[in-house]
Amino acid sequence: MSEYLAPCDERRAFISGFTGSDGTAIITENAACVWTDGRYFLQASQEMDDNWTLMKNGVSTTPTQSDWLIKTLPAGSRVGVDPMYLSYREWTKLNTDLDAASHSLVPVTTNLIDLIWDDRPQTPNFCINPLPLKYTGRTSQEKVDSVRAQMEEKGVSLTVITALDEVAYLLNLRGSDIDYNPVFFSYVAITPSEVNLFIDTSKITQSVFDHFKQEDLEVSFHSYNKVVSYITEQVGNKQLDGKVWISHGSSSALVMLIPEKLRVLDTSAVALMKAIKNPVEIQGLINAHIRDAAALCCYFSWLEREVHKGNITEISGANKLEEFRKEQEDFVGLSFSTISSVGPNGAIIHYEPTPATDRTITTEELYLCDSGAQYKDGTTDVTRTLHFGTPTDYEKECFTRVFKGQMNLGTAVFPNKIKGNCLDTLARKSLWDVGLDYMHGTGHGIGAYLNVHEGPMGISWRAYPDDPGLQLGMFLSNEPGYYEDGKFGIRLENIVQIVNASTPYNYKNIGFLTFETITLVPIQTKMLVPHMLTEKEITCLNDYHSLCREKVGPLLKKMGHIGAYEWLYKETEPIG
Repeated sequence: MSEYLAPCDERRAFISGFTGSDGTAIITENAACVWTDGRYFLQASQEMDDNWTLMKNGVSTTPTQSDWLIKTLPAGSRVGVDPMYLSYREWTKLNTDLDAASHSLVPVTTNLIDLIWDDRPQTPNFCINPLPLKYTGRTSQEKVDSVRAQMEEKGVSLTVITALDEVAYLLNLRGSDIDYNPVFFSYVAITPSEVNLFIDTSKITQSVFDHFKQEDLEVSFHSYNKVVSYITEQVGNKQLDGKVWISHGSSSALVMLIPEKLRVLDTSAVALMKAIKNPVEIQGLINAHIRDAAALCCYFSWLEREVHKGNITEISGANKLEEFRKEQEDFVGLSFSTISSVGPNGAIIHYEPTPATDRTITTEELYLCDSGAQYKDGTTDVTRTLHFGTPTDYEKECFTRVFKGQMNLGTAVFPNKIKGNCLDTLARKSLWDVGLDYMHGTGHGIGAYLNVHEGPMGISWRAYPDDPGLQLGMFLSNEPGYYEDGKFGIRLENIVQIVNASTPYNYKNIGFLTFETITLVPIQTKMLVPHMLTEKEITCLNDYHSLCREKVGPLLKKMGHIGAYEWLYKETEPIG
């Protein structure tokens, strides 16, 4: 199930008012509750009215959804869910818990929200476009061959790909059905001899047919809503000489079409292939981040010059940043709505400015800018926190501790395939030392001109259920933070590439890895407390800033952005 939705699928937002990307609404005869994580506690409390109760996931006193239902409902209750919009992993957990308490989970085929959502937006229907080999590095035929090799190993004769970014990656196609994410509504079913694409066929142009012909991939096209009848026919076909592979994260409705004896429930064959970038994708992501850094240097240097006039706001600033990004080669669009946040708005972790909340960027408050772009050769996501005046000592201490956490994680050496949650503490220790923390994960995967949040791996205090372990060629974010409600937010985010580490030993030949930062935007050194930094941290920061100059400076000069070039050199002066 997708983190990102088209407006027509934002049912929870319609019924509750809460617009965050993570959350579950449960409605009974006498109560209405929304469960969400720490990124959205403040936002949800502001967006929902008094009819709703906020349930804070990750807080020890918050009951799970199952526990709350069991405690709240009378014996023998039936809990209805539209199985198309609940993953099979979530369905199984909820069903098991309710069944043990003599309740039942039942599929509801007519979505109850849809019955009352009179002005529900239309389903997007935009054309899809091929992504050339110079950006993808592998043909769609080569990728399908890899999937079929994995199918043979598992003894399956059919695999169903349901994640939109996996379909786009597999077929080297991109779309625009969901804002900021170059994906399109579709499913793919692969057999040893067929590739079946389920999609609204009006999205298909001649360029798509030419693309598949060029990449030597034969594809059969079916209407999007035919996927249910296709799976039903396949599992009822006595000629099916193997099992059906589908992921735990797929829609419950689709998984339950497959008899249990035929199911192979496992992470998709595409997920790891997509996460481990090939050499072309690696270079593309590196190049995209250099260009993106140039845009951010232009923006921050412009902002520093203009902020004293008092007429730059969160929204106008975000719009100016987008203008600078549009100047860059292969720019397609933003990778998410820019989190341009001043003062107390910075404490809303996934804040999006609106005309009602738009604050002026001043020299009196911290400014947190979390932004990213989609380029044809890569996706970017970067956060910097700056103060254009004189920060308080406390703000500087908090910033320094966040920086130390980012540096600690970014320079870590770790065993091949270690789970990401094993590293999370490294980013938090400096905050924990003084009783501070943050309530979001530390790192997520990132796509190659795909979703800005990409699995199956990640770095968080919570384990990722499908985490295959951190491996060479993966890219993740490194983004610790600290937030005080009603006052300020601090976050520093870099994208890092997993590379081989040079170690004097290699225990049992397992191999050791480390991170290489590809984000190249200066850290505001005036926000740092020098005596809190170790010699190693100072050296690493100076080396990083030297790299920013080396990689980004020539591009700024070439584009004629001399003011940004001078700002870059000013902000990267060595410290210590």
